[in-house]
Amino acid sequence: MLRKIAISAVSAFCLMTGAAQAAGGEGHIHDTAFAHEGPFGTFDKNQLQRGLQVYTEVCSSCHGLKFVPVRTLADEGGPELPADQVRAYAAGLDAVVTPTGDERPREWTDKFPARSGEGMGPDLSLMAKARAGFHGPYGSGINQLVKGIGGPEYVVAILTGYTGETKEEAGTTFYANTAFPGGWIAMPPPLADDQVTYADGHPATMHHMAEDVASFLMWTAEPHMMARKHMGFVAVLFLIGLSALLYLTNKKLWAGVKGKKVA
Repeated sequence: MLRKIAISAVSAFCLMTGAAQAAGGEGHIHDTAFAHEGPFGTFDKNQLQRGLQVYTEVCSSCHGLKFVPVRTLADEGGPELPADQVRAYAAGLDAVVTPTGDERPREWTDKFPARSGEGMGPDLSLMAKARAGFHGPYGSGINQLVKGIGGPEYVVAILTGYTGETKEEAGTTFYANTAFPGGWIAMPPPLADDQVTYADGHPATMHHMAEDVASFLMWTAEPHMMARKHMGFVAVLFLIGLSALLYLTNKKLWAGVKGKKVA
């Protein structure tokens, strides 16, 4: 009985999802070239620092990073900020409320502040892995095999997909967005050209800012991606070497037996 109920629930969910997609359609996600992509890709330290700046100045008022320790900003493979700069950055964030109700300055061993309540958006700690930008075709997953899951591309497409059209429903203003499923999103356009001033002099166009913050969010979701890639590469080399040794050993052991006729 429970199995039948579960299957019915899943079927109903699939029908509802299909109906929603049929009514509004899936959003258009364009492929974006990131430095961290591919088996030998690595995070661009400067891009991560710019993405942190965009998050801090634009996104942090509505979106938290509650699963990300501030101290990781100094880790190798990440933004790699100096330790004293990370401590100063942590002190400038929202104060930490203790269990007794008191407040204390946030330290670099604490996590980023969380955001909750009316008007606040979802937490972005794992957003780049929680969203899939590429699908299909027809459920085959070929696009994901070629282009990857597409989480960062989804973030870029959402941030740059506003058309300027608006509508109001039930007292809520919605904004037309070519990347958001259904075509309308409640979040106002967060980015505009030259909204931030990069310390390294990089052009602060809307598209550049979107790519920078998307790369930063990919790092928050996968801070050890480079170590994982390195471990995988070493494992593949080890397996290739082991396979070659096993093949040669097999040839050596059976060299005196194979090819001889049995009397």
